Amino acid sequence: MAHKYSFIIALFCLLLTSCVSSKMELATAPIHASQESLLDQIIARHVLRVGTTGDFMPFSYKHTESSSDFQGVDIELAKDLAQSLELPVQFVQTSWPTMMSDLKAGKFDICMSGVTIKLQRQRHALFSIPVLSSGKAAITRDDLADRLTSIEAINQQGVRVIVNPGGTNESFARTHFPNATILLNEDNLSIFQRIVDGDADVMVTDAVETLIQEQLHPELEAVNADEPFNFFEMGYLLPVDHTFKAYIDQWVNLRQKDGTYQMIFDQELEKIKTANQ
Repeated sequence: MAHKYSFIIALFCLLLTSCVSSKMELATAPIHASQESLLDQIIARHVLRVGTTGDFMPFSYKHTESSSDFQGVDIELAKDLAQSLELPVQFVQTSWPTMMSDLKAGKFDICMSGVTIKLQRQRHALFSIPVLSSGKAAITRDDLADRLTSIEAINQQGVRVIVNPGGTNESFARTHFPNATILLNEDNLSIFQRIVDGDADVMVTDAVETLIQEQLHPELEAVNADEPFNFFEMGYLLPVDHTFKAYIDQWVNLRQKDGTYQMIFDQELEKIKTANQ
């Protein structure tokens, strides 16, 4: 009888060990995605689609509104990204108000247009690792440059703050300038001429843009480009696909480390400066 119980106990232990082992194998087995990644889809499609606004120097702009050719830092980097994938690039027009909805609708694979990394945007999408640090700065006519030097000075009745809708410029203005008059201008690039013409008093935008527009419009002055009102970083806006993000992050890292990003940035600034001479 003792042998019989010993046999039963041994069999039970064997079954228990087998069961635990099977569960451990299931727990540690690699999980294979049921769907192919966006990176696979892009390669299969044989084209990289890049969304861009075309209205933000030096990152993405056109020489004229009717021009179909995008230029800028992010345009050249988009070409480099496509080359790393051994694919052609297709630029897709988007806008600051529609950028997130266009991304969700799958109109492009990545947005490269000097996009600010915002927590609100990251609720619905991903960003690459940062490519640039910046902050908001004011640009105004020369005769107002000594007066509109702070958020408090701009946030006064009678001051006309002009912004393009749908982006961080508008949200910053509405948050910090409730007492001023906010003017919306659909085309970002024409804002600066409107300040020159006296239709508005000041624009608060990314510091690097104020320095460029100061060169393009001698009547304007960048007020606080060296000491911006806040701090933020820029990156490339991506759909929620971690395989594709991993590729983009490594590409950005390599281009920053090998000097490609800085070289393209410097070349673009020099091109804008030369064109204005």
